Amino acid sequence: MPLYVHFGAGNIGRALAGPIFSQAGYDVLFVDAFQPVVDALHSRNGYQVVVKGDLSSGTPDVIDVTGVDAISVHDRDAVTDAISRADLVGTAVGSAHIAGVLQAMVPGILARQGTPLSILFCENFNGVAEFSRDYLKSALPSDFVLNKNVGFVETSIGKMVPIMPDEVRRHDPLEVWAEAYNKIIADRNGFVGEVPDGVKGLDLKECFQAYVERKLYIHNLGHATCACFGFLKGYSLICDAVKDPEILAECSAVMYESAAALIKRYPGEFNEKNQREHVEDLIDRFGNRALGDTVFRVGRDLSRKLAPNDRFIGALRLIESTGGDCEPVFKAIAVALKFKAVDEGGAMFADDIAFHERLEKEGLEKVLHLYCGLSCDEYQVIINYYHGKTGAVEL
Repeated sequence: MPLYVHFGAGNIGRALAGPIFSQAGYDVLFVDAFQPVVDALHSRNGYQVVVKGDLSSGTPDVIDVTGVDAISVHDRDAVTDAISRADLVGTAVGSAHIAGVLQAMVPGILARQGTPLSILFCENFNGVAEFSRDYLKSALPSDFVLNKNVGFVETSIGKMVPIMPDEVRRHDPLEVWAEAYNKIIADRNGFVGEVPDGVKGLDLKECFQAYVERKLYIHNLGHATCACFGFLKGYSLICDAVKDPEILAECSAVMYESAAALIKRYPGEFNEKNQREHVEDLIDRFGNRALGDTVFRVGRDLSRKLAPNDRFIGALRLIESTGGDCEPVFKAIAVALKFKAVDEGGAMFADDIAFHERLEKEGLEKVLHLYCGLSCDEYQVIINYYHGKTGAVEL
């Protein structure tokens, strides 16, 4: 059987990549640093994914994932052997660990002696392919022909994983909970050598950038907007916030404006029907109580979410460029600037404390102009919403 080697046996690795490739007939070998999970996978060769939420699609409530094994990332010889034999490699380790994983791959890539290898990056890391290409170019010998031997495949991961209670993790370190949605959207053009066609759940796209923007400017934007309005109205859970008619209206407005803009930008990929279905599906998934997703988790990290190329400002630029209505996003940005949710222990996210200290010290105008990159006309609309000076809404 073909071999899929996956770095990172966490939630996305076990709940998404593992089931997809196991069910497609691959042997799945996880590489991880957490020894208890490595030992359990090695001894049991399988685990269960418990599906939480609406099962009307026919998805079973428990998925048995079989044919898996694991090795420690610290076992250099085993990692080198795995990479040398792999038909495909994947990662889900987080941006802070990508460099270390790439370094661990180097001996195995060299041991392949010219057999191409593609790396599937299941990461929330914008530009991960470019970063990884540059890293391996410097780490491999100067005469190594990188573009012919290594494929760098970016993905768009939309799967939401529920928060698991500590007692469940203690009972079984391998059990993982997940929503029914089970798809990896990937850049078909990133592969070298054989392309893994026909893998159910691996959705290969020629125009991958369209789906990167759809994830950021519909899914991420809508989710963050729901969280920020949810905080303003006193909700703790996303599933409760999105059921509030006023919040649902605001959340839907930004998502549909982005959807309409993406139809104009990518008419060969999107149309009114598939965008409407996508938005409706996301709203339904936001309302999945079994996910237990909190307003704090979804809304935190304002400095990232309000950066010029991220969900709020990026969507604003998209809608502006296609002649859409920017008011819903202006309003959402104003609400995001008020976001001060706390975790279960009553603490704000550290970077959000710093962001609000900057707002207090430098003022709204300066932050919106210099940090967010907005023009005077743009930030004045947002400031009016922020101070409740616009009749359309009372913030």
